[in-house]
Amino acid sequence: MGGIELDAEKIIGKLKSHKRSILGEARFKKYAVLLPLIEVEKEIHILFEVRSMNLRSQPGDICFPGGKVDKTDENTLETAIRETSEELMIPEYNIYDVLPLDYLVSDFERMIYPYVGRLKEIKKITPNKDEVDEIFTVPLSYFLNTKPKKYKVNFEVMPEDNFPYDLIIGGENYDWRTRQMDELFYEYNEKVIWGLTAKILTHFISLITSDSSNK
Repeated sequence: MGGIELDAEKIIGKLKSHKRSILGEARFKKYAVLLPLIEVEKEIHILFEVRSMNLRSQPGDICFPGGKVDKTDENTLETAIRETSEELMIPEYNIYDVLPLDYLVSDFERMIYPYVGRLKEIKKITPNKDEVDEIFTVPLSYFLNTKPKKYKVNFEVMPEDNFPYDLIIGGENYDWRTRQMDELFYEYNEKVIWGLTAKILTHFISLITSDSSNK
């Protein structure tokens, strides 16, 4: 019975041409979002969207403009700008000074690429009602002076009924590690900002207040 055979030189040769990436990245869904900065009465604000109640995913949640990376997008930067333009119904040239933040890799096979950028003239923004119920802004100073509330979310491990316990040491008594995730919450004028949006926001605030940025 035949099979694949590789000697050490062939193995090394194959690996030399391999470009390191995230394990399983090919099956991950990729998204890009924009944290929008806008001037309101001569003060820097951050703009947020309230998702339409007609959307299947997370209706009514507060978020940043953004969406799934399309095959026609040249890169995730283009996705963030395109989605922001479509959702706020503003021309792309009104979105400028766009810079990347750290990206996130989710256990739920998602990769999110956040950006921060500036918007021109809030009066010209007319949200796309198919996706956005409303927009609102919060002064940046609020987030600079307010720490989010933090709560733990525990994940319970529940193997499926036919899980092969006999193949692992400890069997049904295997000591699974309990996993936790921090959920962050900001509250401003009866608006609740939490989840992924709060995480990106907290990351942004940490970057602009870090001492290392001044070195």
